[in-house]
Amino acid sequence: MSRKTEIRTFLLMLGVFLAFYFAPLSDPRLRGAVLESFALVQWYAREHMVFGLLPAFFIAGAIAAFISQAAVMRYLGARARRAVAYGVASVAGSVLAVCSCTILPLFAGIYSRGAGLGPATAFLYAGPAINVIAIFLTARVLGGAIGVARAVGAIGFSVVIGLIMHLVFRREETARAEEAMKTPEPEQDHPLHHILLFFAAMIGVLAFANWADIPGAAPFWRWIHEWKWSLTAGSAAAVGAVLVVLYAIPWWKMAAAAAPVAALGFAFPGNPMPAFVAGMGLLAIVAASEDRGREWVSSSWEFAKDILPLLLAGIMIVGFALGRPGHDGLIPRQWVETLVGGNSIRANIVASLSGGLMYFCTMTEIPIVQGLLGAGMGKGPALAFLLAGPAVSLPNILILRRVLGARKTLVYLALVVTMATITGILFGLLVA
Repeated sequence: MSRKTEIRTFLLMLGVFLAFYFAPLSDPRLRGAVLESFALVQWYAREHMVFGLLPAFFIAGAIAAFISQAAVMRYLGARARRAVAYGVASVAGSVLAVCSCTILPLFAGIYSRGAGLGPATAFLYAGPAINVIAIFLTARVLGGAIGVARAVGAIGFSVVIGLIMHLVFRREETARAEEAMKTPEPEQDHPLHHILLFFAAMIGVLAFANWADIPGAAPFWRWIHEWKWSLTAGSAAAVGAVLVVLYAIPWWKMAAAAAPVAALGFAFPGNPMPAFVAGMGLLAIVAASEDRGREWVSSSWEFAKDILPLLLAGIMIVGFALGRPGHDGLIPRQWVETLVGGNSIRANIVASLSGGLMYFCTMTEIPIVQGLLGAGMGKGPALAFLLAGPAVSLPNILILRRVLGARKTLVYLALVVTMATITGILFGLLVA
């Protein structure tokens, strides 16, 4: 190894040693912070890893396996028409309505297949930020003005951030596109409507399995939540049907996999976890047994290996520093509440930065902001928090660094925080 690498390794080892040597383990706050780091990881594992990340990894693997690079570049590549590329990216991202970590495997999938940096980052921001249900709930709980401002800001951010990312790194993107054009790309193996049906069914599994209850929502949205697991099962059955009819997976294999899943569903009607895990596992086994599905499972596994370790490490760091919603980590909640009080520039910057570092699943940002508003937070910083918080987080940043590199990740984070801060300041002045 080089001398510089050896020095970095030594300093890292020294830092870890000193941290453990001098850690005041008798301090109740430090002990509480350590407990909060594990509690946040446990909460994420129970609430999001199975129902959120597993389907996301399968969808990301399917993008890599079933969609040709030429098709991705036609609609999302650096040379695609901007109106088409950014329209497809923002709409596709907003349909998913997932958190800042669940969107990462999907972003990595389209970016690795040749999507331009601009459309890919528009998709990355749109997924967690442009959530129709969350925006509706924001307006209902926090007021119509914040709800409208969040909707307009999130939609505008997705396009503007993507365009600026493309302009800042246009030379690299042009070289990347030219390199991709030199590589002969085989024709798409499957017709577009086959692929759309397949992805619609898989996205149905992801969306319905993670559908949250929304107090005060319209009857239709409450009905979806009431029947979410039936709708999830129907989407899973649609995935199996598409694989059998359009992708030539033998029907008897799919039926053999579906039988124990259905049995677990009937055996545990109040706990969908066993049936869901069995369904995902058996789908992987059946797909891997066929040539058409082997690449799909392999690609999904590669995404999982790359993303999961960093994701869990990032969530532990967030839990240690900031705790779970309603619980203190190493940094007291009162400090944050004090810093975001009023509508000052400092309050907006702190709201954007703290929102961009914290991790919370989609729609949980609303009760957090509601509590902060009650503690004196201004409406400008509240909007800044809502625009930055769902879109980025420390785990999100750690994984983006691996996918995009440090420079692009820092620029993306700076754009989100800066635009959220400026928007919060302007909104604070407007409502004042």
